[in-house]
Amino acid sequence: MFGLEISSVPVILPVLEQQLHANFQDMQWIMNAYTIACTSVLMATGTLADRYGRRLVFALTVLAFGIASLLCGLAPDTLSLVLARFMQGMAGGAMFICSIAILSHQFPDGRARARAFAIWGVVAGVGLGFGPVIGSAIAAVTSWHWVFIVHAPLALLCLRLIWAGVAESRDAKARDQPLDWGGMLALSVAVLGLTSLITQGQSLGWRSPAALALAALTVLGLAGFIVAERTHPHPMFDFSVFRIRDFSGAMLGCVGMNCSYWPFMIYLPLYFTAGLGMDVAAAGFALLAYTVPFL
Repeated sequence: MFGLEISSVPVILPVLEQQLHANFQDMQWIMNAYTIACTSVLMATGTLADRYGRRLVFALTVLAFGIASLLCGLAPDTLSLVLARFMQGMAGGAMFICSIAILSHQFPDGRARARAFAIWGVVAGVGLGFGPVIGSAIAAVTSWHWVFIVHAPLALLCLRLIWAGVAESRDAKARDQPLDWGGMLALSVAVLGLTSLITQGQSLGWRSPAALALAALTVLGLAGFIVAERTHPHPMFDFSVFRIRDFSGAMLGCVGMNCSYWPFMIYLPLYFTAGLGMDVAAAGFALLAYTVPFL
């Protein structure tokens, strides 16, 4: 569901532009609301899942994702869709991080864990790789609403699978430790400010008061996060992991991919439809040349 939602929505943006009478900035917000919300909850969700139970938090976030998807599909206007997308992004980011924690705990053996994450990666890759053609097919056969609504029954199916196959787990030590509320809040503010600045800086004007306020908010949030992690007796993030070369290298690789591969997922569908005159179905099939090799 997480991968499908990322890659299936960009291809229907031209349809949303026509039927919701959205302008280019509206379409940016339809995409960016999901991204901003998703990135702002990752660290906090991991901490809460360790404390209150990974299966419980995972199930709640899957349920929230299904409800938010239903609200997206029923949105009567652009503003309602953007707000519902923000809710969907928060649930999606939390759902994503919980799934990783659950797999890590449920498969402690190295070979079994490698196999589990391989299957997890393939399933996520199928959603990402075939999302454009699935989204365009749904929009062509029914309407754009079902590109979102389809996640509601999928969420119910996922909840059934969680109940049947996921063992509850938590960090025994986390229960007795005070929550790092300062760190969670500061990091969420920093990520929210930075992603908002990156995605909206051009339209706001890089030297505008709003953009400068976002930049200041980002710096203050990051500084507050560092101070909170240095002073809290049980911080949620250990900066010493950056001394591990494999970890730091993987992070740099992720940064590179996010700065190169993913932006085209938004702009290519717009170019195919507005620039080359393709219909939604043709744009979805054309995107397969970009997404399937990634899978």
